[in-house]
Amino acid sequence: MLIFVLELFDNYDTISEIVIDYSMRVGLGPLSIVVGIIFYRKVVVFTKRADIEAKTEALVMPIIEANNLELVDVEYVKEGSDYYLRVYADKEGGITIGDCEIVNRALGDLLDQDDYIGDAYILEVSSPGLTRPLKKEKDFKRSIGKVVEIKTFAKVNGAKEFEGVLKAYDENTVTIELEDETEITITRKDISMIRLAFIY
Repeated sequence: MLIFVLELFDNYDTISEIVIDYSMRVGLGPLSIVVGIIFYRKVVVFTKRADIEAKTEALVMPIIEANNLELVDVEYVKEGSDYYLRVYADKEGGITIGDCEIVNRALGDLLDQDDYIGDAYILEVSSPGLTRPLKKEKDFKRSIGKVVEIKTFAKVNGAKEFEGVLKAYDENTVTIELEDETEITITRKDISMIRLAFIY
């Protein structure tokens, strides 16, 4: 069974293709088998992505530090049929196009040497952008004292959208100060999106 499953992963792109092929060959098996295939596929995908991001972060850090920049994030994503390896960097006063070109060129050379990404991909180096979501601990730390926008899955105190100064955060909650100077604490699992607010 393991050999068959691995063969499926090598030849098919979607879960539905796996299930259809499996059912045609041996008849649709127990639900546990199908769930096991889906679960295993997710683990493979997530592990691959995390490994690539971690290796790239280690590779780019010396370049970032040598140019007096701050590494904001590294992400490896698939959009449509294309894979993107994105490096977000920043510095006091804002990163320039020249900074991005330096990092892109130096990192590109190292990636060509190491060649640990099996897919064809596009390398992008840019600033994090004004409306990029806060995802990692360092994103929240950098944003303390700044105005953020929060959207929730369900209503909290009668509303699903909030804007205020980020006052505190931990692994479970986020606290902001609203315009009327009252504070509200929102559970992070209830937050669908949090990002720096764009001030006109």
